[in-house]
Amino acid sequence: MAHSIDVLLKNTIVCVTILPIMVINENKKEISEGLRDGLPIGMGYFAVAFSLGITAKLAGLSPFQGFVSSFLNHASAGEYALYTMISAGASFLETAVLIMVTNIRYLLLGTALSQKLGDDMGLGQRIVIGFGITDEIFGIGIGRKGKLTSSYLVSAFLLAALMWSAGTACGIVVGNVLPARLVSALSVAIYGMFLAIIIPPSKDDKTVLVAVVISFASSFAAANIGALAQLSSGMRTIILTVVISAAFALLFPVKEEKA
Repeated sequence: MAHSIDVLLKNTIVCVTILPIMVINENKKEISEGLRDGLPIGMGYFAVAFSLGITAKLAGLSPFQGFVSSFLNHASAGEYALYTMISAGASFLETAVLIMVTNIRYLLLGTALSQKLGDDMGLGQRIVIGFGITDEIFGIGIGRKGKLTSSYLVSAFLLAALMWSAGTACGIVVGNVLPARLVSALSVAIYGMFLAIIIPPSKDDKTVLVAVVISFASSFAAANIGALAQLSSGMRTIILTVVISAAFALLFPVKEEKA
């Protein structure tokens, strides 16, 4: 199956070519701010992708194949599932279904982020932005004031995604040489970015703080107690996100002038 990934390489070349063209004619300030915000995300991605690179190497992928697969799959859980399925010799259909379930939370993230896009943004730009949504890109996008532009989002995603992909490729090359403790320590960096996303708004709004605390507690409970523990992490995230966000929307609605 790893050999079959080569069929997808031409699509990646087209994608890498189109993404910069979509932002080249827009505001340079938006592009520079997107690159600025995407850099720390990319640094965290690079570190985490090292461990994924080790898994990819065990699955028989070359560094170039690992780079391509990472660029097309922007979630660590989904990518780990991909490499595991390749190692198991699973079919394309089985692999596609598993990755879809693992990454299904991005449907919610995309729906939420679409509310901040300008009305003049075209369908092609929206599709590319949808392709580039990750937890961290969603975080910086939803926390940015005003309407979002494709320049900002695509610039941030492109830099972060390239570093994510490069990390996987480097992990395939040298990941097995590094001590296991060092690889594990590097993986912790990604959680620092999540804290950087949730702490500032939690300081400004106590409702957000309560929602964050409840989300952490609910996520822990769902992963260890009852029927929810039998579901995939992606499905648990979907359920908890819908329930908690709906509850807070009903109990603590945001006034129109503050939206």
